[in-house]
Amino acid sequence: MPTAPDGPTFRDAVDTDVDDLVALIESAYRGDSSRTGWTTEADILEGQRTDPEGVLAVIKSPDSRLLIVERDGTTVACCQIEHRGTHAYFGMFAVSPALQGAGLGKVIIAEAERLARETWDAKEMHMTVISVREDLIAWYERRGYRRTGEMTPFPYGDERFGLPQRDDLQFELLTKPLA
Repeated sequence: MPTAPDGPTFRDAVDTDVDDLVALIESAYRGDSSRTGWTTEADILEGQRTDPEGVLAVIKSPDSRLLIVERDGTTVACCQIEHRGTHAYFGMFAVSPALQGAGLGKVIIAEAERLARETWDAKEMHMTVISVREDLIAWYERRGYRRTGEMTPFPYGDERFGLPQRDDLQFELLTKPLA
């Protein structure tokens, strides 16, 4: 996988990465540690963001790649890309809270888009974001993603996705052409 000078290294996750990835994803979105960065969901969701079974399922899926981003041999970020016909899905994106806001996310999403184009000839990237996450949606819009207005209900009652702290949560589909 490519590495920019002094930049991050990308590689596909393997089974032995599961615990590190769960810890990274939880630290970026849940609990007090997530408040160090700007991607926290701690005010809208408590409980878990993911679990070892969910991460392992992504690693094992034949249509999916879970990319690990390392700096100096340490896992600092991750993201999933999944082949879905003419488009790819981008998910499970997490950057260590201590490194958020320094431009690493832009590098990762650009690499994920490149891989989706080159690996699967994907014409478009899709993702879903909790619709009340206006700051996060704005960040994706600056990367070329567009809101579709297409909503999917939040899975209230399924603790695998967290414990909602409000009753208006739903996912919005964002898309970007990969020309």
